[in-house]
Amino acid sequence: MDWLQTVIIAIVEGLTEFLPVSSTGHMIITQNLLGIEQGDPFVHAFTFIIQFGAILSVVVLYWKRFFRLDHTPAPEGSTAFGRLKHKYRFYWLLLVGVLPAVIVGLAAKKSGLLDWLLDSVEVVAVMLVVGGIFMLYCDKLFNKGSDANQINEKRAFKIGLYQCISVIPGVSRSMATIVGGMTQGLTRKKAAEFSFFLAVPTMAGATLLDLLDLLKDDTAWATSHNITMLILGCVVAFIVALLAMKWFVAFLSKYGFKAFGYYRIIVGTIIIVLLLTGHSLAMVD
Repeated sequence: MDWLQTVIIAIVEGLTEFLPVSSTGHMIITQNLLGIEQGDPFVHAFTFIIQFGAILSVVVLYWKRFFRLDHTPAPEGSTAFGRLKHKYRFYWLLLVGVLPAVIVGLAAKKSGLLDWLLDSVEVVAVMLVVGGIFMLYCDKLFNKGSDANQINEKRAFKIGLYQCISVIPGVSRSMATIVGGMTQGLTRKKAAEFSFFLAVPTMAGATLLDLLDLLKDDTAWATSHNITMLILGCVVAFIVALLAMKWFVAFLSKYGFKAFGYYRIIVGTIIIVLLLTGHSLAMVD
């Protein structure tokens, strides 16, 4: 990967990380369009690591809410653990929410399923279309949220289960978790914000796992060029995501998912047609 390819992929990541269109899927499509060799361990790791760069924008944009403790009195009769949970409630809910993804992600990684999915642009195309069709109707199906509904352990865990579906490229982690929140009675805005928060530990874990795998298997990838590309990708993705995130919350709250659904269907259909007619996505060979 050269610096131009890195910047292009990072911009795509930053723009799509918080949109319900699958940032991983879009990066796989972009890599194919740019003629980047698929199946390379560094390319796989790069795909996840720069996502963490984008996710860090959540910490910056929502820092007052992300770094917070609950100093209100715990419910009367609470145990020591109960008082601890009450004080660190925000982080406790994130821990509960991320547990399903840890289990499913590790299993997919160990089995080799995740690497296979990351190499399959066909899977991305099909899931873009399937997810797009679903998104045309999900506002009517689940748009009954109330501001009175709050995130608790049960809701956080169920949202975490929905997040597991996003192990399939093209599904969109953002879409899965926002829809998961809406099924639990949360408003679109509240579901989207919890989706952002849940992304931080999820992608931090995925990034750490990929870095450990890279260091364990072969350190030949760790050239000054590749490390520079990782840093560049993270920085660009962070800046672009920071600019895109607030716009997305405002748009989603006002208009819902339908526009994203049409976009997914169009992009996925174009790719499927190209593949079925024997055309390569690569713009450069």
